[in-house]
Amino acid sequence: MAQEPQFRYIVRIAGTDIDGKLKLPYGLSEIKGIGYSTAMAIIRMLGLDPEKRIGFLTDSEIKRVEEAIKNFDKLGFPPWIYNRRKDYETGEDRHLIGADLLFHARRDIDREIKINSWRGVRHKAGLKVRGQRTHTTGRLGMTIGVAKKRR
Repeated sequence: MAQEPQFRYIVRIAGTDIDGKLKLPYGLSEIKGIGYSTAMAIIRMLGLDPEKRIGFLTDSEIKRVEEAIKNFDKLGFPPWIYNRRKDYETGEDRHLIGADLLFHARRDIDREIKINSWRGVRHKAGLKVRGQRTHTTGRLGMTIGVAKKRR
């Protein structure tokens, strides 16, 4: 008779400590670069139960999840699920997680600043980049309000 796997309060997957009390999709979405939809896609691809708590995963299941995250492009997902499509340097679809994601995002912003694109100029000035209004929102510093004239 197989015994229940022992519960772990903290599970380390892809360099991230995850609370063992979380259900699988919410626990995997704690990893930077993996959201709920991506987590559900991985869980379905591996045939795991989404209602299972992370702390009850066996060592082999954790290893399978890590391999799936590491070799995301080999699982046969459609291109729209990747978080870095048509990579600037290689031209291929990639899915980045953790520090790689932050590094590539920072490099993209630096490249835009260097070539003086409109987005780069907005980034350099610390303004909003995606077309939001700036007349009343996004102000920095202390609020002054309306000052009355001295008589």
